[in-house]
Amino acid sequence: MESKTLDPKIQLAVERYKALEEKIAHFVMIGGLLEWDQKVTAPKKGRGIFAKAIGTFRTEEFKLSVSQEMGELLHILSADDVYEQLDEITQAQIRERLEEYNRSRKIPEEMYRDYVVLTAKANDAWEEARETNNFSVFQPFLEKIVDYNRKVAEIYGYEQHPYDALLHQYEPGLSVAVLDPLFAKLRETSVALLERIKNSGSKPSTEIFEQDYDVEQQNKFNTYFLPIIGFDMQAGRLDETVHPFAQTMNTGDVRITTRYLKDNVRSAVFGTIHEAGHGIYEQNIDPRLEGTALSTGASFGIHESQSRFLENMVGRSEQFWTFFYPKIQEHFPQQLGHVSQQDFYRAVNTVQPTMIRVEADELTYNLHIMLRYEIEKAVIGGELEVKDLPAVWNQKMRDYLGITPATDTEGVLQDVHWSFGGFGYFPSYSLGNLYAAQLLNTIVRELPDFYSQIEAGNFAGIQAWLKENVHRHGKLYTPEQLIRKVTGEDLKADYLVNYLEEKYSRIYNF
Repeated sequence: MESKTLDPKIQLAVERYKALEEKIAHFVMIGGLLEWDQKVTAPKKGRGIFAKAIGTFRTEEFKLSVSQEMGELLHILSADDVYEQLDEITQAQIRERLEEYNRSRKIPEEMYRDYVVLTAKANDAWEEARETNNFSVFQPFLEKIVDYNRKVAEIYGYEQHPYDALLHQYEPGLSVAVLDPLFAKLRETSVALLERIKNSGSKPSTEIFEQDYDVEQQNKFNTYFLPIIGFDMQAGRLDETVHPFAQTMNTGDVRITTRYLKDNVRSAVFGTIHEAGHGIYEQNIDPRLEGTALSTGASFGIHESQSRFLENMVGRSEQFWTFFYPKIQEHFPQQLGHVSQQDFYRAVNTVQPTMIRVEADELTYNLHIMLRYEIEKAVIGGELEVKDLPAVWNQKMRDYLGITPATDTEGVLQDVHWSFGGFGYFPSYSLGNLYAAQLLNTIVRELPDFYSQIEAGNFAGIQAWLKENVHRHGKLYTPEQLIRKVTGEDLKADYLVNYLEEKYSRIYNF
């Protein structure tokens, strides 16, 4: 990544471009802070007015990204004879920004501004609908959001399915044609494995979780393990929200949230580990990428791979609890003091179909994603309308998991994603699982003492490997390039299929 000597005119264009890029990055940073505040600390009564302010602010950011100056600079720097002279980082910046520019400039400014305001208000409507179990409160907002995304798909263009245009925003290069076969294999093997687990005569007991766990003690345990597993508390913070998320201001200010449930200690523990995976990724991006469009994850799927890797393949491993179980027992002596580590390990890995995606076990989680993926494809393709979502959701839950939500709150209203317009986002979660398993196969091969390090509470070597191979690159490489660079292969379903089979065969003794 050494800098190259450029013609003075080209050098001037590069400097102007980077100054503009940094200005946009500052807007993104402050906008992220506003959105974090709205979700975490802002009083509910002021959110409607605040939403308009966020809309105005985000519109100014949008205008910079599609400005005449941006267009002129991208035209100069993307020309073949100029582009080939640029260093790798600048080339990647131009690649990412040019694609965004070509897509974003197709969206009318007024349309974008109205959408930002709509989604800000929709979040409040979703929260109210969820609290009151009343889908009709959220329905009119969601109808407008769906209409916008259908229009965007047509504006962006696609070759086969309109959903492809939305997928591309989260996972560049991905299409329904590529995703369907990956998901088909995962779905088929997961359903078969779930059936074997249901028929197993050796099921873990989860009675230990059917009692109260003091929320303050949960928070203390979370803040204890976060720095040990690699989350820098001097460059981040932990807060509480309805729906856990991670928000990055910059590499030195990465904020994560969790949700505490008094009768479900697993929710906050694994939710916090999950968001820490996102946070650690952002904290370890190369400082040279700060202030650019590259200072974030390679894609939503790659980002999710880091959270799912840490949550499941590390956090739910037997070795993880060899180290941390005595400490959680100290926080909850009455609830866990008499419980063996092995029983606790099997309990946190219990496979049991559940209504709530974020509470789902490692195996059935992917079936939750299949459900959402299929619904989104149908909605964006015009085969399904918003008013029909509760009924379709419930039917798919019966078909895939054998259970039916009693309320829309635990059904179609459980996720925040549609309120911010995240159509195309959900596949990222299962893609994250697929990427994570492929990365696990590589890291275990390159670090033979991987699990021994976890058992000793030593996460420095593992995080160093992840930083070197994944984190530091940010968005320098496309997800396809990155997974091939790290593992030597294109993405496959086999590694996750094999991982799940081996893990649950041991836990359920078959």
